[in-house]
Amino acid sequence: MLIEHQHPDNKSIMIAVLGAPNVGKSSLINNLLGMDLTVVTHLPQTTRNRYHCVMTIDHTEVILVDTPGLHKSNQELNKRLNEQAREGAEGADINLLLVDLTKPVLSQIQDFKDQVHKALGRTWLLFTKADLVGEDLEQLPLAEIFEKSKEIMPEIEKYFFISTKTDLNINVLTGAICDAAEPGPHHYDDGSLSNKNERFFVAEYIREQAFNLLKDEIPYEVAVVIDEYQDLKPEGKESKKIVSHISASILVNRPSQRAIVIGSGGSMIKEIGTRARIKIEELLGGQVQLNLHVKVSPKWFINNFVLEEIGLPRAHDSRRVWKQR
Repeated sequence: MLIEHQHPDNKSIMIAVLGAPNVGKSSLINNLLGMDLTVVTHLPQTTRNRYHCVMTIDHTEVILVDTPGLHKSNQELNKRLNEQAREGAEGADINLLLVDLTKPVLSQIQDFKDQVHKALGRTWLLFTKADLVGEDLEQLPLAEIFEKSKEIMPEIEKYFFISTKTDLNINVLTGAICDAAEPGPHHYDDGSLSNKNERFFVAEYIREQAFNLLKDEIPYEVAVVIDEYQDLKPEGKESKKIVSHISASILVNRPSQRAIVIGSGGSMIKEIGTRARIKIEELLGGQVQLNLHVKVSPKWFINNFVLEEIGLPRAHDSRRVWKQR
């Protein structure tokens, strides 16, 4: 039944975006949204949390569930990431399973099935990075691959080949999603873009720039927590901008990493802050004063207090490690 204050033609659909690390899940969501809401870097396993991203097309509300890449690992952090990915499909009307066209497709699907540990509901197969295949795309037996994919995962219904770089078939995918939506009320009728608050995205944007600027394995041993978040109106009656005062800590595993994140004369942390502040101001629509600190938190990635603080609850096979941050 529709809520009284909503339009009678309203429809809604929840879409889980699933796949291996670095297959293009967050890039697809940003493309569909028309804005860079989710973080995207050149490194795999950038996404760490499961959350909703919301867009509305005419009277159709589309809730996109961004998920971490499902992968093999016995490390505590990765166990929790995998749990977030598996839970992303719960309650979804349709699952979009993304596979990289530049890599063997069937092995990707088999690996995903082995990791997800359960049969999914309605699933659409998305062949991504079609722009990297180029003219060879026409030579690929996609229909044959699709049929073999259904032998591995019978729940797969249809397939699309897409590119978020060139927008190839994005409109076709969007139309199919809207057509699949069922009549019903909008869950985010207040205009919200996500079920996560601004603090969450502020931390994400800081971590995104750390991933982009730091090298080797350091980004994977970095976490961001918000220590203070205040919205204050600046002095002066004519100004309508909100000034946000934000203090955040970048957690690292070892003292040597702290020196690298700070950089010579504070150059690295200053650059991280400058780049992050630009994205945060775009999100908040006002001036931001951002203070960053680097703290050594040994083995934070197995510390339950820290993992809970950054939004990663225990997985079914988690270790019990409780230490103060």
